[in-house]
Amino acid sequence: MKKLVLIAALIAFSFGHSQAFIGEGDNKFQVGANIQDNGTGVNISYDYGIGANMSIGISSSYALGIPGELKEDQQFESHTYDKASFIDRYDLKARFNANIGNILNIDENFDFYPGLNLGLKNFGAHLGARYFFSEGFGLYTEFNLPIAKYNTDHLSPAEKLHNQFTVNIGASFNI
Repeated sequence: MKKLVLIAALIAFSFGHSQAFIGEGDNKFQVGANIQDNGTGVNISYDYGIGANMSIGISSSYALGIPGELKEDQQFESHTYDKASFIDRYDLKARFNANIGNILNIDENFDFYPGLNLGLKNFGAHLGARYFFSEGFGLYTEFNLPIAKYNTDHLSPAEKLHNQFTVNIGASFNI
């Protein structure tokens, strides 16, 4: 029965009219999971359309699940693990997206957006995609990669949080 309800809902959503990115004045809010080595957490982001294929926004992540603290004589990836502070767990980024879903012309409900971000820990790039099932609800995924880290020293696992390759996946909303 659950499968039948899910299939019916997906079919109903797929026939609804929606559009992934409408251009200037478009507002997107996203909330999801942030996945990376040594931690998982939550990610929220907001994007505002400033042109036909451009948007600016803000993104924030907080690592919730990280490995427990190791004793001084134990090693974690050949580093002594320091308990992560709030500053290690938190990241805030300003971002710019090139929304090219309409250029690729795959589906009007699909948006593909490469972009750049400037955060508290690094300057980086991201590659994202979102698909809207209805006028207001869709799913998204993003891959983030640091280009230039502010701290180039040998980083502890706690300092690597949000300063490495990360994946975000979750729900996207038109607001």
